[in-house]
Amino acid sequence: MKILIHILFALLGCSHLSAAIYNVKDFGATGDGTHIDSEAINRAIRKAASGGGGTVYVPAGEYACYSIRLASHIHLYLEQGATLIGAFPTPTGKYDSAEPNSHDTYQDFGHSHWQNSLIWGIGLEDITISGPGTIYGKGLTREESRLDGVGNKAISLKDCKNVTLKDLNMFQCGHFALLATGVDNLTITNLKVDTNRDGFDIDCCRNVRILACSVNTPWDDAIVLKASYALGTFRDTENVTISDCYVSGYDRGSMLDASWQLDEPQAPDHGYRTGRIKIGTESSGGFKNIAITNCIFEHCRGLALESVDGGSLEDIVISNITLRNIVNAGIFLRLGARMRSPEGTPVGSMKRIRINHVNAYNVDSRYASIISGVPGAIIEDVSLSDIHLYYKGGYTQADAVNPVPEAEKAYPEPWMFGTVPAKGFYIRHARDIFFDQVSFHFEQPDERPLFVTDDAENIHYENIRVNGKKINQ
Repeated sequence: MKILIHILFALLGCSHLSAAIYNVKDFGATGDGTHIDSEAINRAIRKAASGGGGTVYVPAGEYACYSIRLASHIHLYLEQGATLIGAFPTPTGKYDSAEPNSHDTYQDFGHSHWQNSLIWGIGLEDITISGPGTIYGKGLTREESRLDGVGNKAISLKDCKNVTLKDLNMFQCGHFALLATGVDNLTITNLKVDTNRDGFDIDCCRNVRILACSVNTPWDDAIVLKASYALGTFRDTENVTISDCYVSGYDRGSMLDASWQLDEPQAPDHGYRTGRIKIGTESSGGFKNIAITNCIFEHCRGLALESVDGGSLEDIVISNITLRNIVNAGIFLRLGARMRSPEGTPVGSMKRIRINHVNAYNVDSRYASIISGVPGAIIEDVSLSDIHLYYKGGYTQADAVNPVPEAEKAYPEPWMFGTVPAKGFYIRHARDIFFDQVSFHFEQPDERPLFVTDDAENIHYENIRVNGKKINQ
């Protein structure tokens, strides 16, 4: 009798689970790649939400779509062989309009609106998008289009909580593969993203886990933490871990198809390839309690930590990073005063940063590595240990006297300073910077000094080596 009762409860459980699955084809989706299926998918989502939630199941097929509107307590599952395709707008078919935002003057248009996306949700909770299927933003623009009916993001979330993205493939996703603004408890696991602008933009979010993702973005940043003013308030991005991820700048699409092409040398800003992990640039709010570990950078820009709009960047730990074929500075810390924030916002701060166990090979020597604040706002309490930097070298004593502009208001990239006068680290407007077990390797002789400091106090050097030989500082 007890066995029969257990079997009955198991059957009831299976029946309940079956009832909570909503196949989009039962709501009119065709999956033929031609008919627009977004309204059928939205019907399935509304039906699931009306019953308290459930799984919206997308079986194998190609589903041409405009905006898909998420709801709370929904799991959107893409089966193996299922592809959501962002359709091109037409006179009779378009994406949802960008909603009004009176605070959109402080950051780019794309960061300030969420509804003009392939998949979007605002003010939701308990959302999952997962499965081995694909999101293909074919008809999404990579520009910040203000045209009504145009979509420029693959997934866009605002003011949400308890969100999971897992196991998806994402290709050619417009301006953002993911824009998450004001999202708490966000987990991103095992996504493969190969796109034509940003990968993940994590903006004003708390408690974020990014794990085991591969993100190829030759024309923009791969994984970037931001703290904009898009929500109309100062909000930090905090309590974030990024681990076991791969970022790169190979040609668009050549990571997903594993052809690894390098025929497109220039990003739109003409800074060669992008594809990096970065903190900043939007930084009205701050960045706190960030850990980045066990990550690989390849054919892209180097590690960048930037606060230029008034935010505080503090309590950052970066470890076990390997960088290869880096097209600008291997390590770039910039505290600036661009100040795209409400009037009266003071310049921010940057402190308590730990960077260790880093290997950077074939780094562009023009910019060495840079730690630079601005007059009256210094970078402080930074330690760099167990680091190997392999530079190309080749610069002369004439390059060591190049003037370095302050460029307080400039968009933060290493090239804003020109060829820097140091071959190892250029340090300005900083104090309490500690180097230990840092080794520099030069493919060709470089006649610039190893370290150059300007308005810098308490810079400590221990166990510094050049081409394997220990030097005294």
